Amino acid sequence: MRLVASQTLQEGAELARPIFNEKGKVLIQKDVTLTSPLIKRLQERGVTYVYIKDELTDDIHINSPLPEEMRLEAIQLVKQSFTTFQNNGFEKSAFLLDKTSKNMTNMVDSMIGQVTGNDEILTVMSDILIADDYVFAHSINVTLYAIALATELKLPAKQIRQLGLGAMLHDVGKMFIPDEILNKTGKLTDAEFDIMKSHTEKGFNFLRQSTSFPLLIAHCAYQHHERLDGSGYPRGISLEEIHPFGKILAIADVFDAVTSNRVYRDAMLPQEGLEVLYAGSGKLFDRELVRTFKNAIAIYPNGATIRLSDNRIAIVVKQNNQLHERPIVRVIKENEQDVQPYDIDLSKQFDLTVTSYQI
Repeated sequence: MRLVASQTLQEGAELARPIFNEKGKVLIQKDVTLTSPLIKRLQERGVTYVYIKDELTDDIHINSPLPEEMRLEAIQLVKQSFTTFQNNGFEKSAFLLDKTSKNMTNMVDSMIGQVTGNDEILTVMSDILIADDYVFAHSINVTLYAIALATELKLPAKQIRQLGLGAMLHDVGKMFIPDEILNKTGKLTDAEFDIMKSHTEKGFNFLRQSTSFPLLIAHCAYQHHERLDGSGYPRGISLEEIHPFGKILAIADVFDAVTSNRVYRDAMLPQEGLEVLYAGSGKLFDRELVRTFKNAIAIYPNGATIRLSDNRIAIVVKQNNQLHERPIVRVIKENEQDVQPYDIDLSKQFDLTVTSYQI
């Protein structure tokens, strides 16, 4: 199968994987032949990429970070929990947080098992999902990225679990931000942005009421917008004042934010998201953690079309786990002309590099 941008889809393309919304409902089944109205619907609903069937890539395997059922279950758990907190208000929800703590802990344990039990690196862009509620899908994505980074760092199991819970709950304070600000499609005013930024303090004050979670979980909500140079919020702390979990979540949070489709901006590709992190490396984000994060994810996902340094066009076939920037690729064009496909292992051919996506 092949990864294609929805903006470049052609009539007659056949879906290789279904399209879900975050409630678990299949909006478009796999094997459906796409028509112009269906393609337009995908574009309007914010689907940036789809996987299509392609005889040149039938043997390419796409690894999902989570089974689709587990991912949808996780998003529903976060949505139901957060919505309950919102509906009951700040003061009345502490006991509800304790009631849902077991379910959240079990979900984080399951996600850790999926990430650590897979000997392949985390492949982003592998779940084609329409998320009507960004906060909930974002919470699950950040949890996955944080777990992957913590695993690459070889942190103890107890710390990975705590970090996973902190990641799942890092944005819970947004449930206490007025909807007209949280869901505003236009640019926030300075006053509105100040209110939005308060979600870190609201999340901290809410989570520290819990008797089921350690205070460190609350600090994950408190510190994920802090930056090394002190330019973050809410306290403007810097360097070693920021807990290591805060530094990890800053990276996971920003990466998912820029690689997710939003109403005001198209999603960046993984390589572009990493460039954002590297641009702030050493100033905003911990340099060593950015480097480690790069090693924890697939920069060029299986099925993606890329351009090589000699201008050949190829499709990513398989990851090389020890050399993430140098996957096995299948050349399909030379000098902009179709050719009989053949595979190249870039880990064995160092005179070639990937220069860009061609999605």
